[in-house]
Amino acid sequence: MATLTVRGLDDELHARLRVRAAQHGHSMEAEVRAILRDQLSSPPPAAGLGSRIHARFAAIGGAELELPVRRETPRAAALET
Repeated sequence: MATLTVRGLDDELHARLRVRAAQHGHSMEAEVRAILRDQLSSPPPAAGLGSRIHARFAAIGGAELELPVRRETPRAAALET
């Protein structure tokens, strides 16, 4: 079984973890294990919007678009007020 040491935990986060562990009747160490287990054992999130759009159009053969020729070098937007 592996061991993990977490350094640099700020005081507020440490206090919140201590309270949460007490509410669940766990030690802080057991609470951290439960949090990690809950967060990491769930299935990966579904594909993002861009991937879903791509999959939908790929199923019907996609779309071939002619891209315009870029005549200027890209530049940052001017955000003047």
